[in-house]
Amino acid sequence: RPADGSKPGSDLAMVQRGAFDQLGASHAICNVVYGAQAVFDSYMAADFCRAINDWIAAEWLARDKRLRASIVVPIQAPDLAVEEIERRAGDNRFVSVLVPSQGETLLGRRHFWPIYQAAEKHKLPIAIHAGSAYRGAPSSIGWPSYRYEYYLAEAQAFQAQTLSLIYEGVFGKYPGLTVVLMESGVSWLPAFMWRANKTWRGVRVEVPWVEREPTAIIRDHFRVTMQPFDAPMDATSVADIIDQIGSDKMFLFASDYPHWQFDGDDPIPPHLPKSLVGRMCADNPLETFPRLKLNS
Repeated sequence: RPADGSKPGSDLAMVQRGAFDQLGASHAICNVVYGAQAVFDSYMAADFCRAINDWIAAEWLARDKRLRASIVVPIQAPDLAVEEIERRAGDNRFVSVLVPSQGETLLGRRHFWPIYQAAEKHKLPIAIHAGSAYRGAPSSIGWPSYRYEYYLAEAQAFQAQTLSLIYEGVFGKYPGLTVVLMESGVSWLPAFMWRANKTWRGVRVEVPWVEREPTAIIRDHFRVTMQPFDAPMDATSVADIIDQIGSDKMFLFASDYPHWQFDGDDPIPPHLPKSLVGRMCADNPLETFPRLKLNS
């Protein structure tokens, strides 16, 4: 938190020290997690998103050439979301499209597909960040009493969105689309991937357009940020999780700044192989966010 008591993440100089001086990053992607997607009036939501994107461009990106950002869109109104993507797509400093993990409905539904069409066209991955539009309870059986319950239930939302995107056929229609799961955790993936494959083998007659195992689709089209890294602290367990996920291309470095989980000087999860750390911090981000290679 800045010394003047303002909101965490609101001070450019502090972010610059943390991202560049402290962590040694060459670029930093700013993701504005704001409540515009929770506004019921879709026109007001669109105006909020437009204002957020204009603000981040003027007050942050224009003041440091190393900064990039995600486009915030009114996901509750796909037509207006596409308009905002098209409005900002000409600015290569915007490198992804940001949506919350819990909205009004599952993200694989066809009325969202124009968003994915625009994102694929402009080489913008869809970044699904932990968060909610509060249209429904965060758990499948109701509202929790404590924030801890809500926080842990986020993994369920990411699992549901992953299945929806796969089984609705999004990647068959848009084979160039990449989805980044932000602040989803990591350790749930091996068991989830195994069960997704097992169930698909038994009931794939219902979804004949899904021609490959879900695990293969996940490895090709999904990426996951490595903060917070919710694996056990021993090296053997970490190695097992990485091996079971089965792809060193899926992992992306993230600081999680300015959240309370931010690990400060050492945000690299412990016991990761050096080869994986190299991919996580350089090769994978450049492959996932192709606009990082472009000048604004």
